[in-house]
Amino acid sequence: MPRLLPLLITSLLALCLATPAAAQPTVRTIAQGLTHPWALAFLPDGNYLVTERQGSLRVVEPNGRIRPPVQGIPAVQARGQGGLLDVVIDSDFVRNRTLYVCYAEPSADGRTAGTALARARLNEDASQLQDLRITFQQSPKVSGGYHFGCRVAEAPDGTLFLALGERFGEREQAQTLDNHLGKVVRIRKDGSVPQDNPFVNRAGARPEIWSYGHRNPQGLAFSPRGVLWLHEHGPMGGDEINLPAAGANYGWPLVSHGRNYNLTPVGTGAREHAGTVQPHYTWVPSIAPSGMAFVTSERYGPDWVGHLLVGSLKYTQLVRLELAQAFEGPVRRETRLLPDLGERVRDVRQGPDGYVYLLTDHPQGRLLRLEPR
Repeated sequence: MPRLLPLLITSLLALCLATPAAAQPTVRTIAQGLTHPWALAFLPDGNYLVTERQGSLRVVEPNGRIRPPVQGIPAVQARGQGGLLDVVIDSDFVRNRTLYVCYAEPSADGRTAGTALARARLNEDASQLQDLRITFQQSPKVSGGYHFGCRVAEAPDGTLFLALGERFGEREQAQTLDNHLGKVVRIRKDGSVPQDNPFVNRAGARPEIWSYGHRNPQGLAFSPRGVLWLHEHGPMGGDEINLPAAGANYGWPLVSHGRNYNLTPVGTGAREHAGTVQPHYTWVPSIAPSGMAFVTSERYGPDWVGHLLVGSLKYTQLVRLELAQAFEGPVRRETRLLPDLGERVRDVRQGPDGYVYLLTDHPQGRLLRLEPR
């Protein structure tokens, strides 16, 4: 045993050194005082764009200074879960300065609302949106302030995908194709419909629809492999990750891995239904997921590369999902990070610098950067 002791100590030391130093990152506050921030984008000059749910778009400087609201934002219905929600910059932003904002759009009388997408140019000093044009409007608009969805992702082919909630009280419409409730839609950047969308030639179906049977998506991202990943809130339990495929039905409200809030079964209580796609991953109990990003950077060590990060509103944490292969495959392991954060994580993005950034949903919300220890 004495001769084995040095070998044992050496082996344990090697194991410790092999563990990535950044396995539990530290949190640095970049800015504080954002009013319920919802989405984050990165400008080429190093500044950040942040939406505030009540209807403001802010430029945040790297030193933490929060500029006055950008002018030219469309009218939003900031009620319940509605307001100014996602923001995404165009892949050719350096040349065209185009961005897209997703928001709850009120009807003329203010009694109803629906998710809408607008495109605009950000002027040179980032103080105003110009040439704003509404390119998509969810139909129908309905009453209530819940389940707008409203995450946007640009595909490798330049089309835009928009995840739409079923507006809670209208959940049965997630199963019908004559509306945009509980759907993922695909459009061109000018709002026109790609002719290879799955329901273009189906009578009575909305041609923008890509997939259906969704509840309330709040995470949408393309993997580096070009595959679209989405997560959505379940009812009581049953949050889901799905990989929306053309024309596929993801089951809500026919099936769910959760239960209704009054504890009754969803649908027949079965978890499978003919013609519907099972979730890629589920959370029971719910974590209330929001925001989602793939890790391509080695800032946090090689063990993070290829995995998926998801924010949790309910548990005020960040969830790391280790996939079976880099950027694809089933979830092999789940790790809960930032257990002492104490604020709802609304958005998760990897920046151009390779660091992961978070927004916290709070009246004095923060823009955070995760840094290796």
